Amino acid sequence: MSLPDFIRALPALDVPVPDDVVSTNAIRSDQGLGVFFTFHKAMELPPHAHKAQWGIVIKGWLELTMEGKTHRYLPGESYSIPSGAVHSAKGPAGAIVFDVFEEADRYPIRA
Repeated sequence: MSLPDFIRALPALDVPVPDDVVSTNAIRSDQGLGVFFTFHKAMELPPHAHKAQWGIVIKGWLELTMEGKTHRYLPGESYSIPSGAVHSAKGPAGAIVFDVFEEADRYPIRA
């Protein structure tokens, strides 16, 4: 399963991960930022924190570690990361997740 063409045509973001590892397609409003993340290679994000985030796994899985507890989320399962919570994440090649960030400017749209 891949994302439909009209979603893949949404703008990419300038994220700190190479395009050959993860690609992005974003929807932005003044109130938040919605991002489809497609993992082309296995990826691991180190511990970090920011404002609130909510997400859902579309394909594959995503493993989140927050407050010392690790949980693997499967397709259809959602997660919520409170503002300021230190968390890390990892996922396999082929995974697709959709995240909504409280910060509309969390990542800039790629020029």
